[in-house]
Amino acid sequence: MQGKHLLVFLGLLAVMGCGGGSGGKRAAGDTLSERQRDTAISKSGIPGARGVGRAMSVADSTSAQVRSTDTIQ
Repeated sequence: MQGKHLLVFLGLLAVMGCGGGSGGKRAAGDTLSERQRDTAISKSGIPGARGVGRAMSVADSTSAQVRSTDTIQ
């Protein structure tokens, strides 16, 4: 049963990846933000998906550091 869910998820992921070069613009039927999609991917069982979550953590940490140094000045 779990394999079936993985196949469905991978199929949806492939469809989302075929944006046709929209340049980052959201499609009319697209209801998830990029952050939400990345979070879903990072929690999946796809090989390497944990790296997405780690990259998001590092980006968040870096953004927080930048904001704190901007506040100090």
